[in-house]
Amino acid sequence: MIKKKQKRLWYLVIFMICLGGATALVLNAFRSKLMYFYTPSDLIPYGQVMRMGGLVKDGSIVWEKGHQRLRFCVTDGMGEKTVNYCGVVPDLFREGQGVVVEGTLTPEGMIDAEKILAKHDETYMPPDLAKSLKEKGYWRENAMLKNPNS
Repeated sequence: MIKKKQKRLWYLVIFMICLGGATALVLNAFRSKLMYFYTPSDLIPYGQVMRMGGLVKDGSIVWEKGHQRLRFCVTDGMGEKTVNYCGVVPDLFREGQGVVVEGTLTPEGMIDAEKILAKHDETYMPPDLAKSLKEKGYWRENAMLKNPNS
């Protein structure tokens, strides 16, 4: 016969196994939805879904195939990445504005964007991007690109 203490111990072991399994499932779900944030001067791994933020480089917006495909450069003042996008762009999207693109880096070094997010108003800047721009010396309160060497 199983003693009362042993029975409680087995219940505890089974509970811990279930709790560990549930924790593993939750962590796996978070990992599959995790999206890293980068700037154009950061080293970005191929094929990983990520967010990249910066400013749309002046003179870089090119529409291809009857305004269906868009190509532009995103810069943080130290580096830049070319972005390919097919779809509708936000109304606030234009040169010199803050932008966040979601997509993957191709082996050619371009970003295939699935989504483009533009800033909401004159003062909005994603917190991670603002921090990165401040650290690199390219920040002004109105979020315009500034070269610290000029």
